[in-house]
Amino acid sequence: MTGIRDIEVVVVDVLGTLVDEPGGLRAAIREAVPTSDEAAVDDLLRLWQQHCEREQRRILRGLRAYVSTETIDAEAARIVAGRAGLTDPATIARLATAGRRLPPWPDSVAGLERLARRFPLVGLSNAGRTALLHLNAHAGLRWHQALSAEAVQAYKPAPEVYRLAVDAAGCPPERVLMVAAHAWDLRGAQAVGMRTAYVERPVGDPPTSADAFDWRFGELDQLVSSLTGDQVASGEPQGTVTTILPRA
Repeated sequence: MTGIRDIEVVVVDVLGTLVDEPGGLRAAIREAVPTSDEAAVDDLLRLWQQHCEREQRRILRGLRAYVSTETIDAEAARIVAGRAGLTDPATIARLATAGRRLPPWPDSVAGLERLARRFPLVGLSNAGRTALLHLNAHAGLRWHQALSAEAVQAYKPAPEVYRLAVDAAGCPPERVLMVAAHAWDLRGAQAVGMRTAYVERPVGDPPTSADAFDWRFGELDQLVSSLTGDQVASGEPQGTVTTILPRA
């Protein structure tokens, strides 16, 4: 089995893994509807998330033609605006682009910089091309290449999205490491032969007892140290699992 020292290219998920998507959306909703209390903002956030998740599932199942996250976000913004009684076109338009302004987790920028000094580094996101461009700039995420699932008109965990990253890597999938805070994302990568590393995040999808990912890490710095050798390696192959932080 390929070990962590045999990895040639590192691919990292963006939404949830490197940026706090729910936190950024919540802030954008609070900005658009400043008179709402926290409970109302949370309800509007759930409405937004439910719409986006439902529409991406419909596209995955062939029940809707592909549209980018920017289109789905604009739909979600109109739904939220309708529920909140928001009518100002400029405010709704700004809310629709909330996905471009998501904050990075505190360790994301430095972690990517450390990885990029040692590995070709690829971002792989369901975010549309334009949204991903602006999000990377806003959050300060530095890549050698940032790939949007829009390029293959699909959403993760569709296999063609992961093959996009493997093709860009130019090496066998077992030498490409997929890093994500979402077990469903890693299962998709695993299905096309990529190596997998789970990183704990407060908004992630944790592995189940049935998941057999190659490595698990309690934080991004542990993964970076294991890959770069900057510190004593804290990642071990599946079976000797690293410390997992409690889910927030």
